[in-house]
Amino acid sequence: MAQTQEQYRARLGRRKIQEKLFRACGIGALALASMFLIYFFVTIIQRGYPAFTQAYVQAELTYNKKSSSKFGYRNAVDKELQKIVSRGVLRTIPLQMKHNPEMMDTSETKWVLATADVDQYLKGKHDQLTDAEKSTVDRLVEEGLIERKFNVPFFTNADSKLPEMAGIRVAITGTVMVLLITMAVALPIGIMTSIYLEEFAPDNKLTQVIEVNINNLAAIPSIIFGLLGLSIVINFLGVPRSSALAAGLTLGLMMLPVIIIATRAALRSVPDSIREAAYGVGASPWQVVAHHVLPLSLPGIMTGTIISMARAMGETAPLLIVGLMAYVSQPPGSILEGTTVLPAQIYMWTTDSERAYIERTAAAILILLVILLILNAGAIWLRNRTERQW
Repeated sequence: MAQTQEQYRARLGRRKIQEKLFRACGIGALALASMFLIYFFVTIIQRGYPAFTQAYVQAELTYNKKSSSKFGYRNAVDKELQKIVSRGVLRTIPLQMKHNPEMMDTSETKWVLATADVDQYLKGKHDQLTDAEKSTVDRLVEEGLIERKFNVPFFTNADSKLPEMAGIRVAITGTVMVLLITMAVALPIGIMTSIYLEEFAPDNKLTQVIEVNINNLAAIPSIIFGLLGLSIVINFLGVPRSSALAAGLTLGLMMLPVIIIATRAALRSVPDSIREAAYGVGASPWQVVAHHVLPLSLPGIMTGTIISMARAMGETAPLLIVGLMAYVSQPPGSILEGTTVLPAQIYMWTTDSERAYIERTAAAILILLVILLILNAGAIWLRNRTERQW
């Protein structure tokens, strides 16, 4: 008996040690994950926040016959500023003078964008200026003629081969258009499919095969849906490549299994007593679903939809397959015109050799993360606000 008691105490001691070890491993894993997450955010913020300011130089722009020629736009500023003022600003002067002839033989002093090399020099990064250019920049800084201001062009310009002119306007516009098309395609089809499978479809081998395929499709790599979109949406249906419609339909196909699974889970969470009570007062099967089951499951459906849209917003691989890596200089006027999205824009900037694109890449990632966090926070808030205990 004493030996049995000692064995029991030994087993209990080992169990307690194992429990403490398991808890310590869990806490350690959580701490390690938190450290990586903090390091990631700190690194992205450190690299991205400088992109929200840009070097500007106060220059006197002269509009004359020399500066109006196609290749003489650099004559619009003094010679010492020709390597400091952005070429993207100067090369628009001939077009401005063409549309506004009254500008001929006039001049004005204004703040204009400096080159990316000047901006990087002022930020202490990637010094590529000559000694003479450094001397000029330092003198202009002392005279208050070069300042770092909020980078408005980053939000209002399209992509550009000049880093100081590059912006995310087209990418943001394209992202919004693609998400709207994705929702318009995936949401009604996904919800109606879920309602049929969960409430009306008979339990037979056909529906079981359909359910297995839906679950498998939700786990397929996203690039496969890109190939599917290329073959069906572009090659078969003839939708223009690189268009918001092609991207939206492709992402709609990818999001359908996710929305169906989330919607079925929300429908399944409604107690059967609700259905039985509705049937008891003479409601038809469709009235039971439309008036009772669907409204009660709507919060769960919307939560799953928001999370799936957040996932779609961060997808890159399927959109690269359908051509959204195209260089687009103007926001699309319709869903059939070429466009790009924020993840594709980030990918394109990471492949560029210009070092000034590094901070713009990190800034675009920050904006994408903020939007995704807002969407996920909205889903959590909606779930907690509308959650019901049965």
